[in-house]
Amino acid sequence: MALSPVLGKLLHKRVVLASASPRRQEILSNAGLRFEVVPSRFKETLSKSSFPSPYAYAMETAKQKALEVATRLHQKDLQAPDLVIGADTIVAVEGLILEKPVDKQDAYRMLSRLSGKQHSVFTGVCVVLCDSRDGQLETEVSEFYEETRVKFSELSEEMLWEYIHSGEPMDKAGGYGIQALGGMLVEAVHGDFLNVVGFPLNRFCKQLAQLYRPPSHQDLGSQAKQDSIHCVDSFEGLSDPEPKHGDGDVDLEPRSGPRDARPAFPASLLRLVHGFKAAQALFTACKLKVFDLLQDGAARTASDVAGKVKASVCGTRRLLDVCVGLGLLQKTERGYRNTEVAGMYLGSHGEYSLHSYILHTGGHAWDLFMHPASTAKEGRSHQHPAEGTKPGDPSQVQLERAQQHLLRAAHGLAQLTAHEVATAMDLSSFSSACHLGGCTGALAHELAREYPRLKVTVFDLPHIIQQAPLFRPHGPETAQVSFMPGDVLWDPFPEAELYILAPALPDWTGSAAQQLLRRVAAACRPGCGLLVADAFPMGEEEEEEEEELDEAEEEAEAGSAPAGLVRVLDQLVWPKAGGCSVGACCRWLEQLGFCDLQVAPSGDTQTATLTVLLGTRAGP
Repeated sequence: MALSPVLGKLLHKRVVLASASPRRQEILSNAGLRFEVVPSRFKETLSKSSFPSPYAYAMETAKQKALEVATRLHQKDLQAPDLVIGADTIVAVEGLILEKPVDKQDAYRMLSRLSGKQHSVFTGVCVVLCDSRDGQLETEVSEFYEETRVKFSELSEEMLWEYIHSGEPMDKAGGYGIQALGGMLVEAVHGDFLNVVGFPLNRFCKQLAQLYRPPSHQDLGSQAKQDSIHCVDSFEGLSDPEPKHGDGDVDLEPRSGPRDARPAFPASLLRLVHGFKAAQALFTACKLKVFDLLQDGAARTASDVAGKVKASVCGTRRLLDVCVGLGLLQKTERGYRNTEVAGMYLGSHGEYSLHSYILHTGGHAWDLFMHPASTAKEGRSHQHPAEGTKPGDPSQVQLERAQQHLLRAAHGLAQLTAHEVATAMDLSSFSSACHLGGCTGALAHELAREYPRLKVTVFDLPHIIQQAPLFRPHGPETAQVSFMPGDVLWDPFPEAELYILAPALPDWTGSAAQQLLRRVAAACRPGCGLLVADAFPMGEEEEEEEEELDEAEEEAEAGSAPAGLVRVLDQLVWPKAGGCSVGACCRWLEQLGFCDLQVAPSGDTQTATLTVLLGTRAGP
């Protein structure tokens, strides 16, 4: 067998496949690999939005699967397997990751999105070499990904539902299996076909050839220093070397030692180093309103866009091509157009636009993040250049513009979470509510839509209330929402049956936070409610803040990029970001006299879980 020089050397090793996929098992078995199947118990709950690309998400998932199995088997047997293989296959179209559908309707949405389009199939593969020394598990991780581009035909409703009713889509990434009935949907395949089935065998064998590379005759005889690793394009040159007289068989082991050690190419590290380029490209494209120009769905050339944004054609083309690579634009023979993601979130006037938030991040938060040392020393974020101005100062106009940009940024984020917060709990028993610090009223209007008998008052600073009408939606529910200016720390609250803090307090132990909570508790009559919603830190709810920070530091030293560390870095720029754990929040509310606490997770953010809490003020 042509592959036996590579796979044959694994015959006497314990190889484990950390996957229950029958397709992966069949591919590896047909190649002649002998292995055990130990499905991983790793819960695939990684936040997709926290990864710079779909393949990075697939690679990390594959790595976590393999490491979980390696650790579990070592703990069980006190002896690790020689090699564990983890894999994860996803489908990505226009920047969105499609995994296995949860039901037929989900499968329909996936396949409708793929109809008539080209998409990418990514498989992340992780090979973990294991060793057990002195009872401790030692691992060496090698990972890669393979991409195959697949073009679907235009699919009729009849064909879509006929395929869905066959049951085949339900356990397959992207909702189809190319090796079976799903093959009738595919018009063209560019790349490794087996990668679409579930495992890139060719690339896997090349990876093994690099990990288990046979020494040359020159190495065996003279031990001459090796200058390089030859490029492996086939396996014809990987046959077993003929042993010299008296040498016996040569066992093929992973490369080690200073003479021929070759570190793996640090692709993930370089992606991290150059990640700022992607962010700056997004900032620039939003600042030039590129996505607004393409919002009508028509394709435009780089020359067309350059003329509109008053930039050079060459520079504009480079920017547009980068946006194509980021999955924000599509490039066709006729020109560039928005992807679905860009059309939904990046236009400046869309209902769920993040345009202002991106501009604020690129123009203000980015500058603050560039000075983490000074913010850490001062314990607070830098002031905006326009802050501290007086009426009549030349910079007053700049301040007002900055405030409006900040409001638009806050409004865009609130729009994304308002429905989840409004529907997390049953609030139909309340007839009046007051959103303290309700900003533009995004959540208030969503509550009014969900509960037609609920009257909502937005209570916030005068300059915010003054600009809130700019963000008022159209619809009958606006009559249920009113705005009242005031300072939540000093001015009397409007009377209400339900008070709302969303986002919640960042520092529950600070004096200002304690003052506000005591004021809310005093305003609540027995039976009134307090709704708290925020992105609470991930992890055990009962952990104290110091323990969470210690864990983040330990993980950072281990070379990972945990969500907790990202949150710590954010706090250098926005020291009030993050907040306490859900458990600590509940304890505070109980101490203030709130009982019957209900907790409802509503969704994931990059570093935390959006959670809604509802408590009822106890009687005297």
